[in-house]
Amino acid sequence: MPSNSFSTVARIAYIASEILVDSLPPLPLTSEFRSSFTSVSRSSRRRPNLITVPHGGDPAATLLRANGDALTSFTALSNSQTIAKLVLRLAESASTPLVLHIALLNDLSDVLLLRTVVPYFLLSTNSQQAHDNALLASKLARSQKKAVVHAFFTTGSDIAVELPEEDILNLLFDEKKLVNGQNGYTNGANGHSNGQSNGINGHSNGVNGHTNGANGVDSPEDVEDDAAALQLFKAYEAAALNTLKAVRRPIRPLTSTGATEPSTVIFTLGKASFEATVDGVSFVDVTLLSPLLASRILAAIPLTATSVIVLEQVQNWSLKWTPLYLEVVSALQQRNPATRPVVHSGILGNSTDISQVDVLKLLQKACKTTSPSRLQLGSFSTENNDASQGHHVPKHELSYTKLLAHLFRDRLDIANSPNLIPAQGDLATSPEFALGRVRGQIDERARLLSAVRDLLQTGNVDGETHSLLSKWVLAKDDSIKSRSLGLDIVEKLQTLDQSALVQRVLALKSHFPSASRWIIGSDAWSYDLGSSGLHHVIASGLNINILILDTLPYSQRNSADPTRRKHDVGLYAMNHGDVYVASVAIYSSYAQVLQALIEADKFDGPSVILAYLPYENEDAPALNILKETKLAVDAGYWPLYRWDPSKEVQGKEPFTLDSDAVKNDLQAFLDRQNHLSQLVRSKPQLATELVSSLGETVKEIRKKKALQSYNDLLTNLDAPPLTILYASDGGNAEKVAKRLSNRAQARGLSVTLATMDSISLDSLKQEEFVAFITSTAGQGEPPQNGRQFFKALNAAIGRETNLLPNLRFSVFGMGDSHYWPRPEDAHYYNKPGKDLDARLEKLGGTRVAGLGLGDDQDADGYQTGYKSWEPQLWKVLGVDSIEVTETEPEPITNEHIKAASNYLRGTILEGLEDNTTGALAPSDGQLTKFHGIYQQDDRDIRDERLAQGVEPAFAFMIRVRMPGGVCTPEQWLTMDQIADEHGSGTFKITTRQTFQFHGVIKRHLKPAIQDINRVLLDTLAACGDVNRNVVCSSIPTMSKLHAQVHQFAVSVSQHLVPRTTAYHEIWLDKKLVAGEALKDFEPLYGEFYLPRKFKVAIAVPPTNDVDVFANDLGFIAIVDDKGELAGFNVTVGGGMGVTHGNKKTYPRTGDLIGFCTPEQGKFVAEKVMLTQRDNGNRADRKNARVKYTIDRMGLDVFKAEVEKRLGYALQPARPFTFDRNVDDFGWSTGEDGRHHFMMFIENGRIQDETGKEFKSGLREIAKIHKGAFRLTTNQHLLISDIPTEDLPQIKQILFKYKMDNLSQSGLRLSSSACVAFPTCGLAMAESERYLPLLVDKVEKICEENGLRNDTIVMRMTGCPNGCARPYVAEIAFVGKAPGTYLMLLGGGYYGQRLNKIYRETVTEPEILDILKPMIKRYALERNDGEHFGDWTIRAGYIAATTSGKEWYDRMGGEGEYAQ
Repeated sequence: MPSNSFSTVARIAYIASEILVDSLPPLPLTSEFRSSFTSVSRSSRRRPNLITVPHGGDPAATLLRANGDALTSFTALSNSQTIAKLVLRLAESASTPLVLHIALLNDLSDVLLLRTVVPYFLLSTNSQQAHDNALLASKLARSQKKAVVHAFFTTGSDIAVELPEEDILNLLFDEKKLVNGQNGYTNGANGHSNGQSNGINGHSNGVNGHTNGANGVDSPEDVEDDAAALQLFKAYEAAALNTLKAVRRPIRPLTSTGATEPSTVIFTLGKASFEATVDGVSFVDVTLLSPLLASRILAAIPLTATSVIVLEQVQNWSLKWTPLYLEVVSALQQRNPATRPVVHSGILGNSTDISQVDVLKLLQKACKTTSPSRLQLGSFSTENNDASQGHHVPKHELSYTKLLAHLFRDRLDIANSPNLIPAQGDLATSPEFALGRVRGQIDERARLLSAVRDLLQTGNVDGETHSLLSKWVLAKDDSIKSRSLGLDIVEKLQTLDQSALVQRVLALKSHFPSASRWIIGSDAWSYDLGSSGLHHVIASGLNINILILDTLPYSQRNSADPTRRKHDVGLYAMNHGDVYVASVAIYSSYAQVLQALIEADKFDGPSVILAYLPYENEDAPALNILKETKLAVDAGYWPLYRWDPSKEVQGKEPFTLDSDAVKNDLQAFLDRQNHLSQLVRSKPQLATELVSSLGETVKEIRKKKALQSYNDLLTNLDAPPLTILYASDGGNAEKVAKRLSNRAQARGLSVTLATMDSISLDSLKQEEFVAFITSTAGQGEPPQNGRQFFKALNAAIGRETNLLPNLRFSVFGMGDSHYWPRPEDAHYYNKPGKDLDARLEKLGGTRVAGLGLGDDQDADGYQTGYKSWEPQLWKVLGVDSIEVTETEPEPITNEHIKAASNYLRGTILEGLEDNTTGALAPSDGQLTKFHGIYQQDDRDIRDERLAQGVEPAFAFMIRVRMPGGVCTPEQWLTMDQIADEHGSGTFKITTRQTFQFHGVIKRHLKPAIQDINRVLLDTLAACGDVNRNVVCSSIPTMSKLHAQVHQFAVSVSQHLVPRTTAYHEIWLDKKLVAGEALKDFEPLYGEFYLPRKFKVAIAVPPTNDVDVFANDLGFIAIVDDKGELAGFNVTVGGGMGVTHGNKKTYPRTGDLIGFCTPEQGKFVAEKVMLTQRDNGNRADRKNARVKYTIDRMGLDVFKAEVEKRLGYALQPARPFTFDRNVDDFGWSTGEDGRHHFMMFIENGRIQDETGKEFKSGLREIAKIHKGAFRLTTNQHLLISDIPTEDLPQIKQILFKYKMDNLSQSGLRLSSSACVAFPTCGLAMAESERYLPLLVDKVEKICEENGLRNDTIVMRMTGCPNGCARPYVAEIAFVGKAPGTYLMLLGGGYYGQRLNKIYRETVTEPEILDILKPMIKRYALERNDGEHFGDWTIRAGYIAATTSGKEWYDRMGGEGEYAQ
């Protein structure tokens, strides 16, 4: 069907794209593209996501958000504002499938700016060409994943014959038809015109053919094309051939017509619609401007040519040299000077009426002219005449002044413009005059503002005028609004009575618009800064911009007068402190110049732009100025940078280095320095010696000498280099890779070790032998630091099949065959390893050793598979006969880190001062846990940041140590403030009865911890291999007993707290006495601390709210007949942590070992902890908790060891009864007459959200409350010790903020979840963010069966470590992968019995399908008082768990309910 340019391009963009972005023109114009989209949508089956960008909006930001694998098309009418915004950020999208269709009227000046930031630039001059090139651009962008600019002219009456939609889709999505453009010819694509084939006889690469039959001296065979451009061009030709097959019309990058042996060649870039035949002249029409190969240009210029004229339709071009002219001149530099033609630059105007006579006149002018002024062909409009015509302005300076005019248009005011000379004399261009003129303008605008305010205060204007004046006062600095409002105000005031105030405003009406004020000067200003106008401008503080041009060529930098010293203007201005400074070079980075000019205009104060423009005279050749600029910038003589002091106020880095060459060198230097410092500071290399040698220094020295001699011998072996690439989430695959690296080095191999994401496919091409090691994440997904590599492999397979012909590889995968037990999920086992092996082979790699698979279910875990895989690798590499008997380096473990840390100091202090990263060193990350700090990152945006090439969004979690969970109102207010000032704005009540802050960035760590300590709290030992926060029951009705129990919790905590002074040195800036004369000493922990964490809980029957049996050490309060605290029953060996698939790990409930008095309690705690310290498993952290120590030693032996250390036997345990482990919600009154309110806070998150403004409400209560806040281990809050007289006020606040709402279901009130995503690094699935949504659905099932108020304990964690104590819940869900959980049933209602795995893999639909009939049966069949966990065992769903070791026995359900 026939169509014009607008509609045909819009149609193809609509059909070809998944995302369509349309930039709207200014009102009242409407988008012609949009109307075409509407028309196409009626007949097309395609439905792209259509996004509109209003005029003045930022299209680049929209395109960046749309980045991905989907094809995005952008449509716009060319205008300087849109193009300027695209130029600044389009480079970020250059390697994404993006097509920019830019409609042109009669000039290419604006759109050609995009050529520097995208790989491909196509130009269409008629409707049919626009149709074909739009198809080609879409094909190219989709197949090559590159950005393509397609500019097309809209003027003309021709119509295009369009391809049917089905054929378009076949072209775009049939990858099998894509030719690679490397081996074949594309003469069918380029076609023939007047017997020519673009002057190169139809060869596809433009290199192997001859120019018009010429051979020998100037054959294109001698032309050297840029390798990257050549690769892009081949891809273009391949796509062009596919497009030709579809449209049956030639697709040519260059079209030659006219004489076959011309003396003059005329290149045209633009709408050259004339048809003139002139003897001795050939015409070359350019439709592919990027990449434009030098070989193609030279092929179009025969040796017979003595003159070349380059005509470009760029009437408003702001630079001296036009783009095609530079390409032609550069290409001709490769030709023999003896045969090199003269090149002339020209402007192509309206070519409609151009005749043969006009062309002859052009040739005549070209022969006669000796000036560098441009030739012209065609007619031109006179709308944009140079404002400074008649007054000499250096031609090179016009590059910047035209750019300023292009950016700021009517707002631009050059204070020392030569236009002022006729009226004000030669002094008008001096900086002093300009400064005075600007000061006068600013003063006059201030008077205008004063007059407007006076007029507003008089009230003598109507409402509409008053509104306009008020809006202008608010928007006076807005570049757009101030002008439009000013025009409306003037128009309105001219209709009013001309009072003195009105006349005063009208007299100053020229100052309504916000102007962009500039002074332009030469580098002469930098010789005497102290008395120059530049100094006065910088010191003035006025909002004015200075552009200083430095014209000294780099090659002549040493020839300047040594007696005249040029000052560093940029440094001088930056030292002033309140000046924006930028160093730019328009011929090096156009985008950076644009960005600097825009930022300078926005800056409120003086701005100095240093602009490099090196030339000897105004006739300097194009290549010279480009060469000088490149040399100066790349050598660092003229660094490109921007300094914005306003960013410093915002806490951002004010300095930005934009020089790519300097930046790369600096980055390489910093990487080397960082690597060295990490080796020195962050890896405690001496740890192995400290732990293992135990004084055997001589023996170690001998071993080292022997190893060195052996290594020297091995270096003479001729073995190939080995690259080891790994992907690891939990660290296991990384350890295997490092072990393999050590063993390879011991065999004399040169080894490179890196993550998969750290290497590109281009780099992988250069490798010969590569060993890949990967673990398995989630549902068969690659680990986080290998996902980009896997994506690149998948994308490469879609494009080519022989990408890695030289690669010889082997893959070792690590997984758990039982992690996904269902037959339909079996393919998830070791999926990353299997996929990687298959994809590498498909891309041309050669498998040199079979795929190795390590299975956690094997007897030796992954070692079983690894032991058979590694020898194959050594055999391939020819080092299998080498026997290595020396001991491998002992891997650095947590034990080494602790021993070498100098009592928990490490290099934490140095890491805090390192501003180059938001993280701490890995070893310090282990040590900060002892200080109550975990390093995390925002996992929601981890992939996005990785794709952007930046480090993860690192932040830290801080946990407070607060024994017993009792907090004063003052402390609460400080916690609230810390969350706002240093954290994410929320904070959390944890299952350890304390506060936790997330999102604390590194530089806020110390201030946050100092604020915590300021209110007599701390974070020491809130985490780490020490005794953690001691928890105790909250029993509001028994005030005296609670006070005694809480005091006992505090005493145990204080007794077991680490004694190191490192905490106070690092966080509180307290130094050791007498320097380092006094050394730290840990009387309880020693230098190694504990093997793993140690948790203590104190319960008060009948409430087991602390889940005392889930802790390493438990105290159960025993009350005598008089109600006094008699002592405690003691339990040991509880613990929750498990590792999926590792049956050596399991949860365990504690065992009773006796009774102790309150006075004995803290010593019992000490001896239990010391027994664990000396007997715990330090070799395997997964089996290091007290529960495993007891099961290994035996309970009786463990108890005997504790009593031996105590010096006495524990008394027999006394009777007690528990009946629940949930909190008692609502109001209660204590025995002392004070009141208490137990608040429900879902999952402990203190935040403000719609309908639940708990954070604000609790802040208000804390301001007036005279009692205390008690946190519970179920993540709720007890507002306690409220005097009777304060009750009304407290209740009023509770009601106002809806915190007294206890209408939740019993299921919700007893639910609990850990944090999980997005901050927890161990999370495998959602927890806190998902459990409330699941409860919504499950409680509906309960309500349907009359169980709304019945309590069923349901808990969820995002990983198997068990922070929310899921293994003693009646129903529990433990994350395995996003959306997938382990389901457990049968836990004891008051935490006395472990639950058991019912289903190993469930998703939400399966959870609901399981629970719906189960809950219905429970409602109908339960006995009086029978709880859900007990009933599931009686009903035969699950077997009871009698001990931790038996946790896996009979898992998966019983009988008919078995999995």
